[in-house]
Amino acid sequence: MSENCFHCGLPVPVGARFPIRYRQKEEAACCAGCQAVANTIIESGLADYYQHRTEGAERVEALPEAVLQQIRLYDSEELQQSFVHRVEGEAREAALMLEGISCAACIWLNEQHLRQLPGVLAVDINYSTQRARVRWDNSCIRLSAILEAVAAIGYRAHPYDAERQEKLQQKERKQALSRLWVAGLSMMQVMMYAVPVYLASDGDIAPDFLWLLHWAGFILTLPVLLYSALPFYRNTWRDLKAGRVGMDAPVSIGILTAFFASFWALIHKYEHGIYFDSVSMFVFLLLGGRYLEGIARRKAGAASESLVKLVPAFCHRLAGWPSSRDADEATVASLREGDVILVKPGETIPADGVVLDGSSASNESLLTGESRPVDKQPGDRLIAGSVNAASPLIMRVEQIGQATRLAGIVRLLDQALTEKPRLAVLADRFASWFVALLLLAAAASYIGWHFVDPDRALWIMVAVLVISCPCALSLATPAALTAASGNLASQGVLTTRGHALETLARVTDVVFDKTGTLTHGRMRLRDIAGPLPRERALSIAAALEQSSEHPLAQAILAAADGLSLPAVQSTNNYPGHGVAGMVDGQEWRLGSAPFISAWLGLEEKEDSDWHAECSQVLLANADGVQARFAIGDVCRDDAPALLRALRERGLAVHLLSGDGEQAVASLAAELGMADWRARAAPEDKLAFVSSLQAQGRRVLMVGDGVNDAPVLARADVSIAMGGGTDVARASGDMVLISDQLALIPLAIAMGRRTLAVIRQNLLWAAGYNVVALPLAILGHVTPWLASLGMALSSLLVVGNALRLTKRDT
Repeated sequence: MSENCFHCGLPVPVGARFPIRYRQKEEAACCAGCQAVANTIIESGLADYYQHRTEGAERVEALPEAVLQQIRLYDSEELQQSFVHRVEGEAREAALMLEGISCAACIWLNEQHLRQLPGVLAVDINYSTQRARVRWDNSCIRLSAILEAVAAIGYRAHPYDAERQEKLQQKERKQALSRLWVAGLSMMQVMMYAVPVYLASDGDIAPDFLWLLHWAGFILTLPVLLYSALPFYRNTWRDLKAGRVGMDAPVSIGILTAFFASFWALIHKYEHGIYFDSVSMFVFLLLGGRYLEGIARRKAGAASESLVKLVPAFCHRLAGWPSSRDADEATVASLREGDVILVKPGETIPADGVVLDGSSASNESLLTGESRPVDKQPGDRLIAGSVNAASPLIMRVEQIGQATRLAGIVRLLDQALTEKPRLAVLADRFASWFVALLLLAAAASYIGWHFVDPDRALWIMVAVLVISCPCALSLATPAALTAASGNLASQGVLTTRGHALETLARVTDVVFDKTGTLTHGRMRLRDIAGPLPRERALSIAAALEQSSEHPLAQAILAAADGLSLPAVQSTNNYPGHGVAGMVDGQEWRLGSAPFISAWLGLEEKEDSDWHAECSQVLLANADGVQARFAIGDVCRDDAPALLRALRERGLAVHLLSGDGEQAVASLAAELGMADWRARAAPEDKLAFVSSLQAQGRRVLMVGDGVNDAPVLARADVSIAMGGGTDVARASGDMVLISDQLALIPLAIAMGRRTLAVIRQNLLWAAGYNVVALPLAILGHVTPWLASLGMALSSLLVVGNALRLTKRDT
């Protein structure tokens, strides 16, 4: 008998000699490819892979030169624009699709192997999507070298292609459905022959016909045993080869034991020990449960996965704009910054850019959660992945590929999905111990019943093996987190850390930054006072400030939008003080109180009782001050409702800001916030949050600026504003894509619901096993009923998690 290949598990051909040196022993390989891959793994210091893997690797064939040349093409700057994101300097990041991943050890092996490569900065792989995110220094290593390194250990990596991934998943679903169909058909036929045997009294069926029915049941069960149940055997065998006991081991043992015991009874004509119907039935029920569970899990993650597939493959490029509007069909991958494209009604916008011509509305609901179309005019920004809802738009491309806002959202999602929360780690650890204890319990039940009732011992052991459901424990947490994260993403809250929802459910205090968080972060004209009519004062001030980029000037210009401005001559700008000019033959000046006082020769001061929280700008002519403009930041419209909702949930709210005391006090009074701090430096914010945590409080921090990044990272859980800086978004555990503050209470409520569902799932999974196992051991459960219980247990856990996909929070 030929031995099996140490690397892939296939038989070693007679006469083949490809030795592998592994831990002071010589192991056999089936071919030079497997030998080379195994030596690469071992020499890289990753020999533990062979101890921990749960499935055999695929047989490795040497890569043809044509494939190697294709891999090297990925170093092309032009080709990389569609899937590579430039981070800082020479640092780059790409989403890759891995082929050949079959177990958690494969994830570990690929991550460890790539991290050892000089120049590779980070590697994260999502097991459920088989999508890897790799960051590297392009001055030290090329992408082709990374792809070749993956191939060197027996896997294949490609730039992530949603269409290709979907085809692979469809293939897996079809195969699972085929196995389920064979098991179901076999079960119905076997039951057709078994029911008469169960219903008939002894002697009612002639012996020849009776054994004919049993042999028919045997023959019809063979397809179930040899085809439908194959995944259970495969997983069990790979687990055992790795020295581990996996979750499919009890199922495989139960199926094989029940079948061969029935076959033994058949050939020895032992009438009461034949249960081929039970074998086919519990394989069908188990496969059916897993198939439905897979559908439910895909549904739970559909909202987040749909973001990956938003960008179209083709677009209409206007090469001759503006002299020509003739559009050429082009691939989105070929677009470059500065290209002009036409987006027709109903089409998806392929890149980030700005409207050059046309008036329409953009549906950005999948990206921001905003259900109403957003009006778009020339000069407005467009987001890749949103849909042009009304009329044709001509846009200039500004960001493409991995530089788009959509690509950034997908990167944050990947980051969240590769992290495992504490509850999931604990559940997985308990489930692995549970399987070993289950096998001991099954063996003990067989031995015990052998002395009490030998005829029932085998079937009780099978029931014990099949009825338990360790997979429900492992599913309890990730199913709920995936469903909740997808729901929030569809509404405009992006979860970027695995622990965020679990921690959010336990927060006691919410700390807010001021500018850009509770306020818009943009200067606006708040009020006008003085003897000059409002419109006249505003038009003169705007005319004087037409060429200024100062934030205060921009606030006046925005307020005067639509007004007819007078002509200005002899404009003089006094940096840091104000501006002067001739309007209708009369000199006017606009600026600070000291600037106006020095010109008039009079002492002019800001009115301390009038909008003290705002900056005051004075407009004057030779006759004196004619108008005062109060300019300041504006509180967000939804901020008061947000704070009321948080207080109703029993949460303490705090305001931390680096702004002046008067501005912070005014906002705190407006929002009814008793606890506030002004002129808070980044280290002051860190100290404040740390002091709350020292008191045993769980802190949620909400901010948007660069100076908020350290405290966002320090808080137990943090939310960054989507309109804030890249640094803040990277530091936040969650991101408000659309800057809607009303989503914060929704996220907290979702966190609490999620934690409740996780606890329900874990309680059900543990309670089910605690109740079901003793019943099976005591002989109150038949094998087919045990398989039904196991399937329903997993389905109940996933079904309960699916409640989190509904928008009824």
